[in-house]
Amino acid sequence: MKKTIVNLFTGFLGVGKTTALRHLIEHRPAHEKWAIIVNEFGEVGIDGAALSQDELAVAEIAGGCLCCVAGPQMTATVATLLRRERPDRLLIEASGLAHAAGVIDELRAKPLGEALEVGAVLTLVDPRQFIQPDYHRQPLYRDQISIADVLVANKIDTADVPTMEAFRQQAGALFPPKSLVGEVRNGELDPAWLDAAAAPKPRYRPAVPDDAAAQWRSMGWTFEPEQAFDGEKLTRFFDALPTLVPGLVRAKGVFKVLDSWVWLNWAAGQWGAAQVSWRRDSRFELIAEDFDAAAIESTLRECFE
Repeated sequence: MKKTIVNLFTGFLGVGKTTALRHLIEHRPAHEKWAIIVNEFGEVGIDGAALSQDELAVAEIAGGCLCCVAGPQMTATVATLLRRERPDRLLIEASGLAHAAGVIDELRAKPLGEALEVGAVLTLVDPRQFIQPDYHRQPLYRDQISIADVLVANKIDTADVPTMEAFRQQAGALFPPKSLVGEVRNGELDPAWLDAAAAPKPRYRPAVPDDAAAQWRSMGWTFEPEQAFDGEKLTRFFDALPTLVPGLVRAKGVFKVLDSWVWLNWAAGQWGAAQVSWRRDSRFELIAEDFDAAAIESTLRECFE
């Protein structure tokens, strides 16, 4: 059975999600049947009568942001919509106060995961806020940035040149990297961006910093999001990295461990860990003078749950 593609659409309060969602709906491909789930009709500003004329199915998750009501209510709402409408694509607009990672976990789990294919997660940001450290200190804001496959700077007509340059530099340095970083005004998103989630690559070559030594090498590995890692084995792996990779310069990764996702970062002889909202895949990358790629991959696979 063909699965329905589901896209999560998120962004901080006041970033312009309403206008952007309307634009996507107005410019959706003629051959695709869409359905929409929103937290509250009033928040998104979509008139129910206009929607019925447009033959676009819209459902509401009542009771606040999706992350707070994810579970039986969301499962029932999504299942009913899929059964009744059989859409090609389902767009879920998450509240500006939603931790989107929990919603993605719910959509991938049974029974919804049997009918849905999680497509690109789109996060809208105001570039003037994005470059401010105070915003990145807020866990909710960090989560929305982290989980995005497609990061879009909206309201670029209100940002000056230095702001946009800073946005591009900071967005380009994010890990894991985004499949696409866009810039729009008035929420004019390209519907093609809904399919911009990066296809998994078992191996890839991360960019090496411009000021890096000429002899430095880099390598990255990705693993399917369903593949869980053992936390204790990962700890031993990161502890052993300097021995496994002589001349190690930098190593970092995101991994699914049990029911959570963790970010691990090795630099300057030590490593740290933190929880993250990234859900697209597990991945690990390093920069070093030299290394045995096959041996590293084998050791990583030994960390599987």
